[in-house]
Amino acid sequence: MTTAYITHSRCVEHDLPEHPEHAGRLRAVWARLEEAGLASRMTRIEAPSAAMADLLAVHLPEYLELLDRISAQPHLVRLDADTYALPVSYEIARLSAGGVIEAASLVARGDAHNALAAVRPPGHHAIGARGMGFCLLSNIALAARHVQQHDGIQRVLIVDYDVHHGNGTQDVFYDDPSVLFISIHQYPIYPGTGALEDTGTGEGKGYTLNIPIPAGHGNHSYAAMFDQVIWDAARRFQPHMILVSAGFDAHWADPLAGTNLSLTGFAHISRELVTMASELCGGKIAFVMEGGYNLDVVGHGWANIARILLGDQDIPDPLGAPKSERTAADLQPILNAVRQIHQL
Repeated sequence: MTTAYITHSRCVEHDLPEHPEHAGRLRAVWARLEEAGLASRMTRIEAPSAAMADLLAVHLPEYLELLDRISAQPHLVRLDADTYALPVSYEIARLSAGGVIEAASLVARGDAHNALAAVRPPGHHAIGARGMGFCLLSNIALAARHVQQHDGIQRVLIVDYDVHHGNGTQDVFYDDPSVLFISIHQYPIYPGTGALEDTGTGEGKGYTLNIPIPAGHGNHSYAAMFDQVIWDAARRFQPHMILVSAGFDAHWADPLAGTNLSLTGFAHISRELVTMASELCGGKIAFVMEGGYNLDVVGHGWANIARILLGDQDIPDPLGAPKSERTAADLQPILNAVRQIHQL
């Protein structure tokens, strides 16, 4: 079993140390993969820069021109209150996007059994016309489009378990029945999108599936979402490939949200997705780095993804369980509503 590990040493050059999305996040992942002996068990590949043709499959030329103009400025530019760009940021964002595209393409072509892309800046909030929410380019959407256009993949399932709704990914595919987008997110927090009733438009109606949950839910509730909703939706869709927006900010120790997953809970849902890929699409799955702002959580979380992709059974959880979590029964009305809306 070959697991591709795509990253790039320059992904730390896009950095604002006082910002939540800083270079230390990726350094924590690199360090944990090395310390645990996992990096040497994977096939490490340097992320290439995303081609302009790939970027234009998702992003407007005017937005890419803006990022290019920012590159010529000698100072930091704020795209919005949350999102920064340095002169080097467009170049680094293209490496991040290119790494995600490469991870997906390697798996789609059969050159790797599965893959993880440890890159930044993240991407799931970026829409075609602008960056937002710490994100500059819509990495996972670019990867999905690439494998569809170049690698013979027709149907892509994207599962986003970052604690914030993947509004950018949703926006790209909202009218597209070839991509089933499933998002689990705390609601209502940033960006305020991802309501139950947001299910797609036109031919894409029903191919966006949002599971907005209140704060406090943890391992048992996430397991129930898979058991009662996500497995059924995936089996009906029959994807040719699964891409995962893996954010670790739903962990109980994350400073930016209020959801109560543990590392054990994250490992369970990641293993469920790997099992899903094995059953539905020949094991074709790639995990993509999104949010997560506690460095211990991010490092251990990505190490556990590597373990799962490599087939390891023992998954450590040195941070342990939260002090409390809401019961899965509290979530049942939402799960019932999702099943009704999507006729599952």
